[in-house]
Amino acid sequence: MVNRIISLFTQQSAKDSAAPHPHSIEEKHIAAIALLLEAATLDGHFGELEQAAIRRIAASRFELNEDEVTTLFDLARQRHDSTNQMFAFTHQIKQSYTPEERVEVMEMLWEVVYADGVLHDYEANLMRRIGGLIYVSDLDRGNARKRVMARLGIE
Repeated sequence: MVNRIISLFTQQSAKDSAAPHPHSIEEKHIAAIALLLEAATLDGHFGELEQAAIRRIAASRFELNEDEVTTLFDLARQRHDSTNQMFAFTHQIKQSYTPEERVEVMEMLWEVVYADGVLHDYEANLMRRIGGLIYVSDLDRGNARKRVMARLGIE
């Protein structure tokens, strides 16, 4: 898995102009983690709680070991830091995740947003924008938030 993730960035992939290729699992994971990084850094503070939440989510949701999580985290951070637009990440998620998986992405995002125990206005706005961009309804986004708040013990 680690080698496959690294190869995404070290090799130039030849694009078939006749037919688009489906997104690989690694690309899907990188897009999701990049969005988690966006949510974690939006309030101007990217602390240990947010980093730990992202790493925990990557390990459990994507069934990765510690080395794979570190590689994925580093690659997603590079991608995130090299662009100021999240459209590429949301587009990739919209195209390659099922509707149920997109709701799971919203849950992952809520976990990161609430990692420090506070929902900032910018974070709430980001959650609305991402939900719209990846086609998750307000109802599903709200239910995802409630599930995360219950899991984290936030009232």
